[in-house]
Amino acid sequence: MEHRKRLQREQLSLDASRELILEGPVPPERLAQMTMNNALDAFRRPPEQHEALVEIAGLPEGRIILAREGDIIVGYVTFHYADELERWSEGGMTDLIELGAIEVADEYRGCGLGKRMIELAFADEQLENMIVFTTEYYWHWDLEGTKLNVWEYRKMMERLMEAVGMVWFATDDPEICSHPANCLMVRIGKEVPLSSVEYFDTVRFRQRFMY
Repeated sequence: MEHRKRLQREQLSLDASRELILEGPVPPERLAQMTMNNALDAFRRPPEQHEALVEIAGLPEGRIILAREGDIIVGYVTFHYADELERWSEGGMTDLIELGAIEVADEYRGCGLGKRMIELAFADEQLENMIVFTTEYYWHWDLEGTKLNVWEYRKMMERLMEAVGMVWFATDDPEICSHPANCLMVRIGKEVPLSSVEYFDTVRFRQRFMY
């Protein structure tokens, strides 16, 4: 399986004296030289999350897209294979990859960083040979920080994913079905063979006869 990692980079001016760099996929050795903004603590403590990002970046399929001010990471998006305990890893599909964590430090929200990082990830046809999916669970959402309710946050996430052509897909996955705000969103690259699309359908539905 070809994992295309074609470095993309762009600049974003915050004001006359401050500038962000958005780039990726960032290699692990470069990522290890950076530090995390202390507000990036949604999943674990920043130093531990930094270690996790370096590990993901070193995986053959792994990719980290980030926003940084100098060498301080202020936002990131992760891509990797699904956890082996999840149904999405069934069959060992090499062309099925998960858009995992998206996190932006509080101070930098409202700049459209999430959207711009995701767009960089799909630039230069890097993921056209992949089925990219993301599972959205309302209990992972920062409802308190954003002051949004679950439906407003769901709509925000849908708009974010739709910016790169990801759309809602049905599934009988119990966790996704446990709350109507949860959802599965998917983008099928134009180079993905029909056999992979068909197999992904069998992964999405274990109880096909019910649908």
